Amino acid sequence: MHIEKTKRLTVSAMMLAIATVLAVVCGLIPFLNLPFGGGFTIASMLPIVIVSYMYGLKWGLFSSAVYAILQILMDLMLGTGRSTIMALFLPNSEDFMGYAAAIWILLLDYVIAYTVLGLGGIFRNRIRNKTVALVLGTVVALSLRYLVHIVSGYIFYGAWAEWFFSQEGFKLGETILHHVSGNALALLYSVVYNGLYMLPEIVITSAAATAVSAIPQIKKST
Repeated sequence: MHIEKTKRLTVSAMMLAIATVLAVVCGLIPFLNLPFGGGFTIASMLPIVIVSYMYGLKWGLFSSAVYAILQILMDLMLGTGRSTIMALFLPNSEDFMGYAAAIWILLLDYVIAYTVLGLGGIFRNRIRNKTVALVLGTVVALSLRYLVHIVSGYIFYGAWAEWFFSQEGFKLGETILHHVSGNALALLYSVVYNGLYMLPEIVITSAAATAVSAIPQIKKST
C-alpha cells in the first residue's frame, strides 16, 4: 500500500511538472497567445487529465487544484509587467475592474477553470474501451474549462464585444453587429474569443490522448 501511494505521488508530481513546463513555455511564445488572455498550450492539460484517469476523480480533482495554484504562482512569477493576475489587482492598471471583480476573475479563470480538468477520469470505469474513455474524459474536462471561460468572459469582458467584431476586414463581424446586440453580443463574443484557443486545444489534446492511451502504464491503470 505504501509503495502504491509513493508511486501515485511520484507520477502525479511528474505529470504536474510536465503540464506546468509546457504551459510556461507556450506562454512565452508570442504567437501562441491571444492579446486579451488565453492561448494555445499544445496539450499541456493532458497530464492532469491522465492523473485523473489513472487514479480516479478524487485524486484527479486534488491534483488539478494543485495545478491551478501552480498556474497562479507561475503567472505572478512572470513579474508585474506581464502578470495577468497582478494587473487585475493594480488600481493604475488598464485591466483593473475593482477588487471584487479581480477576485471573481481569479476564481473563475484560474481556480475553477483548471480544477475542472480533474474530471478527466470520469469515464475510467464506465467505458470498457480505454482509449475512448480517456479521449471522452479529455473532451469533457477541457469543454468544462471552455465553459468556465465563457462565463467569465461574458460577465467581465463583454464590453469588448463591439470593438472585437468591428475590426477592419472582419466582414462576418459587421453582420453580427447588425443582428446581435446587448447581452447576446457579449455572450457571442466570449464564445468566439475563448473558442479561438480552446476549441483547437480540445482537438489537439484529444488527439494526444488517443496517442498516449496505448502506453502500458496508462492502459493498465484502471
